[in-house]
Amino acid sequence: MGTVRVERTDAGYVARNGRGGEISIGDSTSGADFTPVELLLAAVGGCNIVSVEPLTAKRGHRLVRLAMTVEGEKVATNLLGPVTVTYDVELPEGDDKAEEVFKAVAQRVHERACTVSRTLSEGTPVTVTT
Repeated sequence: MGTVRVERTDAGYVARNGRGGEISIGDSTSGADFTPVELLLAAVGGCNIVSVEPLTAKRGHRLVRLAMTVEGEKVATNLLGPVTVTYDVELPEGDDKAEEVFKAVAQRVHERACTVSRTLSEGTPVTVTT
């Protein structure tokens, strides 16, 4: 389903997908590039938001603003603790059902549709081949 190539370049580190997309990766929090942990948090947020938005709109409730903050804290040098997703939503004025629909969709997406969140929750093994 997905393959990404990550490599060291003269400018640092970069991840590329097969469609030509590219993301610079930093090895610390001192530069502007995303760290690998920040990319993981962005993947959780991105996976959720790209599913929540169209599903809420499909049910007739176009949200005025849809954003989120995804937080995780290292609990050990090499281990991230619980990840928290906090939505920042502005509901359409006069739409009494929008909040109920949004909350139901967001919960369903988290529990069933977001591959990234589900993978973290289930603890998928990672194999390294050298």
